[in-house]
Amino acid sequence: MSGHFSVKSDVFSFGVLLLEIVSGKKNWGFYHPDHDLNLLGHAWKLWNEGNPLELLDKPMEGSFSANEVIRCIKVGLLCVQQRVEDRPTMSSVLFMLGNENSTVPEPKEPGFSTEVSFLGTDTSSSGKNPHTANNMTVTLLDGR
Repeated sequence: MSGHFSVKSDVFSFGVLLLEIVSGKKNWGFYHPDHDLNLLGHAWKLWNEGNPLELLDKPMEGSFSANEVIRCIKVGLLCVQQRVEDRPTMSSVLFMLGNENSTVPEPKEPGFSTEVSFLGTDTSSSGKNPHTANNMTVTLLDGR
């Protein structure tokens, strides 16, 4: 967000991707009717409430190992932690995902977990601004 790049930037991106895969939703444009958090904030909220499996993509229900999904969510949250120095290295991420007997530390709050709206103000009665993948720009040209 602030233009700083580090070796842990790829780890952050991988964590976002991991949470997107588990949830079946994209981080950008994520919408939930109960709050204005993006996917990272929503995952963190569910984690803190003790309901991480609620993040799981509905078509996946019944065809997964709960322990594996929880491990993926936990590792994803570790990768997107606010402080760069708290994020694991990519080799640690691979080790945690590939070895079910490895211990995975508890994640801390993610960075960039609130939704930033670039679509302007909402005119709906709900007061929410649901983002969709169907954004369109119209440009009208007038002669002089």
